[in-house]
Amino acid sequence: MRPDRAALCSRPPRTINEMQALLPSVWQEPAAPNPPWRVCRDWALVVVLIPLSVLDGIFQPHLPARVLSTVVAVALVPTLLWRRTRPLLMVAIAFTACFALSVAIGADSQLDAFGYMLLLPYALFRWASGRAAVIGAAILLAKLGSSLLLGYLGPTQVFEGVAVLCAAAALGLAQRYRARSRLRELERAKLLERAQLARDLHDTVAHHVSAMAIRAQAGLAASAGNPDAATEALRVIEAEASRALAEMRAMVRVLRTEPALSPSPRVADIAALASPPRGGPAVEVELAGDLDDLPPSVGSALYRLAQESVTNARRHARNATRILVRVAADDTSVRLRVSDDGEVATRPSSPPGYGLTGMAERADLLGGVCEAGPDPQRGWTVNAVLPRRAPVSHPRAGVAA
Repeated sequence: MRPDRAALCSRPPRTINEMQALLPSVWQEPAAPNPPWRVCRDWALVVVLIPLSVLDGIFQPHLPARVLSTVVAVALVPTLLWRRTRPLLMVAIAFTACFALSVAIGADSQLDAFGYMLLLPYALFRWASGRAAVIGAAILLAKLGSSLLLGYLGPTQVFEGVAVLCAAAALGLAQRYRARSRLRELERAKLLERAQLARDLHDTVAHHVSAMAIRAQAGLAASAGNPDAATEALRVIEAEASRALAEMRAMVRVLRTEPALSPSPRVADIAALASPPRGGPAVEVELAGDLDDLPPSVGSALYRLAQESVTNARRHARNATRILVRVAADDTSVRLRVSDDGEVATRPSSPPGYGLTGMAERADLLGGVCEAGPDPQRGWTVNAVLPRRAPVSHPRAGVAA
């Protein structure tokens, strides 16, 4: 059966529906988070552009009203200092002043120094909210349209101006959504690491609670005939409860959906990472110090950090022949060092990868630190320091239990 032609014609095209949904979302788009305040390069830019604007006015003596144009160009340079925090206001000030200058001299200023104003449309679409970007775009188009109607610019010049402004806007939008995409990936890396910590927390708490339950049953059974045994059971329960509380406070805020249960690795499992050079660098493991009574969360974290470091070294260390994993413990902390002898130039130092972000997040939740970087001589090194005992309260993880 053929569909009714009138019904087909009455349906709104899909593209129209998409546009109707797009416009409100653009208008409600929030501003980009955490715009940088003035940095050193902003002041350097102002210091460089002011004399360049003056020199541009001096070496173009045949331009109309070159003195007034130079003064306006110099006066508008400081708008670059607020281009990230007040992008719409700076665009309105700069392009309104340029239009007023055109009206005053009866022509569009041909001073090349005004090229720096392209930074303002870029910043508008990079940092401003959707509402501000729409209003700012209207100001830009109004300036070009008014110059065309008043004869200050020809159609070709207006077309070129629109093309340049579109290029600046496209670059700003590209940087905006690239930063947003990276932020999402970083958050995803943190959530994955927290999910793993949640599984470790489940195993740790289950171990302590099981021990308390067994001791409680033994104490109840022996309480009638042997009060001392019941007292000893209470002491053990108290110790296990304190350990469980410390573990929970160290890894709180990572609980999500019901985790998949799997045995948590321990620090002794790091020895299993050692391997001969089978088509890659040899992995050597050294364990030093008292590692027997580490909390399960610390042992699991050390294993995960060592495992991730070895995996990264095997994947990225070009021409490496040896990966050394060393764990050393003292009375207060445990130190992990994973180093290789690969080529430093093959490893980018900035920005950090998502694996490194997850490693730093894991160490931070336990009150420790994890850093990675190239060695001065050769190779890449990961250093992590974790406390032997989980902190009672941690700024990122501690809450009242």
